[in-house]
Amino acid sequence: MTQDQFLKRLKPLCTEIPDEVLQDFLSRMDREYFARFDLEDIRRHIHLASRLDPDQPCQAVISRKEDGTYNLVIVAYDYFSEFATICGLLSAFGLDIREGSIYTFTQAEAVPPPPRTQPFGRRARGPGRAGLTRKKIVDCFVVRPLPGTTWPKLDQERFTNELTLLIRLLDDHRFQDARRRVNRRLVEVLARTRGGFSGLLNPVHIRFDNQQSLYDTVMSIRSADTPAFLYAFSNALAMRGVYIHKARFEHLGTELHDEFYIRDRHGKKITDADVLHELRITAVLMKQFTQFLRGAPDPAKAIEHFDQFLDVILKEAGQATGKKALAFLTKRNSLDLLARLLGTSDFLWEDFLRKQHVHLLPFLESYQRLPLIRPRSALIKGLRSELARARSDEQRQRRLNAFKDQELFRIDMKHLAEPSTSLGEFSQALTELAEVVLDHTVHACSQTLSQQCGPPKLANRKPCPFTVLGMGKFGGRELGYASDIEVLFVYGGPGSTSGRRPLDNSEYFERLAQEILKWIEAKQEGIFHIDVRLRPHGNKGQLANTLEELGRYYSPSGFSAPFERQALIKLRWVAGERTLGHEVERLRDRVVYSKAPWDLEEALELRRTQIRELVAPGQTNIKYSHGGLIDIEYAVQYLQLLHGHRHPELRTPNTLEAIEALGILEILPKKDVTALREAYVTFRLVIDGLRIVRGNAKDLVLPPTDSEAFVFLARRVGYSAEDWRVGAQNLGQDLAEHMARVSEFSRRHFAGA
Repeated sequence: MTQDQFLKRLKPLCTEIPDEVLQDFLSRMDREYFARFDLEDIRRHIHLASRLDPDQPCQAVISRKEDGTYNLVIVAYDYFSEFATICGLLSAFGLDIREGSIYTFTQAEAVPPPPRTQPFGRRARGPGRAGLTRKKIVDCFVVRPLPGTTWPKLDQERFTNELTLLIRLLDDHRFQDARRRVNRRLVEVLARTRGGFSGLLNPVHIRFDNQQSLYDTVMSIRSADTPAFLYAFSNALAMRGVYIHKARFEHLGTELHDEFYIRDRHGKKITDADVLHELRITAVLMKQFTQFLRGAPDPAKAIEHFDQFLDVILKEAGQATGKKALAFLTKRNSLDLLARLLGTSDFLWEDFLRKQHVHLLPFLESYQRLPLIRPRSALIKGLRSELARARSDEQRQRRLNAFKDQELFRIDMKHLAEPSTSLGEFSQALTELAEVVLDHTVHACSQTLSQQCGPPKLANRKPCPFTVLGMGKFGGRELGYASDIEVLFVYGGPGSTSGRRPLDNSEYFERLAQEILKWIEAKQEGIFHIDVRLRPHGNKGQLANTLEELGRYYSPSGFSAPFERQALIKLRWVAGERTLGHEVERLRDRVVYSKAPWDLEEALELRRTQIRELVAPGQTNIKYSHGGLIDIEYAVQYLQLLHGHRHPELRTPNTLEAIEALGILEILPKKDVTALREAYVTFRLVIDGLRIVRGNAKDLVLPPTDSEAFVFLARRVGYSAEDWRVGAQNLGQDLAEHMARVSEFSRRHFAGA
């Protein structure tokens, strides 16, 4: 039937539709569409198309069939990634797509699909001719609810409302937001309907044909049906800038047979053999990967990062490493782990996984055999082996930092891959690494500086020792994700070097401290960042001090403030000369655990000042707010200061050890010990979760408890539930209860706290 004949037959059925609307639909719709649908179907589609406007960019009609399936017709303005969005939403509503077909207008004027790095250009908006000339789609599906589910009318209304919201996001070029919203809903449904997926990865057969269509590459697919099959494929195409012009799909037995008519980002056929090969690999792996998204803290991030990860791997596909990587990705355990790691955060991807992808796949192959805590001797041996190939100080510095970064990667990935590892084990692994790296750095920098200036001597001409003390979390063996490394540099005493141009010891050790700070490079502020602010006089003081200077500074007549005496609780020898390090520890005990009075009220006022200055109104800072981590640490330290002179068991820099000791000594009742321990561990897990997402050791403000960010935080720290919001509610409730108990404890034990 010709276009004029169609127009003549349709006009009596569409009296309220302007001629130009009918003409536009008939002239621009794909020719195959008119062979697929009868006149009544076409009339309904045109009526739906006539209702479209910028405020209502889609129309959906759902009707139930006698066999329990549903016909779903969607007429909408055309947007890039729209088909993937619709398929994802159908799967997210628990609907299995049995068959269907989609058709698209041709352009009034040729406008190519968007480059992969840019959103699709905004179409003309507004009434009149602008709305008429916009491309439109007609997507028709036959769907059925997944086994054990029903689809009441209420869900049909929710589906239409959600579809409208998603298409408005596409209209605003917010493609990532739309994808994230679909993934969020979809993965919850997959988790409920599939439970723990343990089946084999199903083979996928893909064939490309550039002869069948004049303008499109025809992509034919056969595979066993799995949940969200069409979404996974169409999403993979969309993420690589491939535009779907039309498609047909149906079930034949247990298999899906699909046919996509696709064009590249420039609106052309895809003819390059290498591009087609990459597209085949990407589509297959993305389809398989989708089955494991339920384990990802943030599914949208997992898909986005996996797509970028494939880009990196495909660039190396012709090399042995690339071939091995692609083979490895066909294993279900690999994809399961990748979903968890890639779905953790943008920061983790950018700062670790993308830059260290060479280490990622070997890690995934062997992570179960790799220990979280490597013996100190093994770390030393590994570092020495790495440095043995260096021929200059610059090379040794680069290799030391590369070793440090690779070991950090191993520890962080192991901890993320095996959430059962404890906070204490994670901290111990990081602490062992920091001590080995620091000790070698001290040795290397001392050797170089001594060669230049001569070795430092005391006034009696004996060698002048140098030692490094850990402070804060490092001193307490409590390092977490993105913790900084707080240290104190101490040397034996006055004297000078024995070189031809002698240096005073104070200048020599100042230079040595500066070299140590230069040698160890932080990946980002707070991630293995060497922090020396807890030294005497803070940032105004020398980087290195003598043991005698420390004694004077911390004496009752010295310049130290009460909080500095409190901070010394965390001091512990970590590197450098052992004998001097233990002398400093004995000085710590004399200063901290003496019977000298300690001003509790000044400490409490300092805590109140922190809250005023560091906690914004209406926000909850997991560290500094009332009842936060600092209240636990300070309360325990107050009790150590008040009772430590009588009980040596309390003289530990580790918070959890001190809490247990307070219970054993019956200074605290058992219920308080339990409350503090549980709150401390929960707060530390949440802090690590926030730092992994933000890559910032300082930003510890909780997202609103009703936000998506809080939902993903809950999943990241192990609060899983069939309904993700229930998991988030459980985390929010636990945090509120812990903070309330800690606040009550502080008020009860320290009046005015």
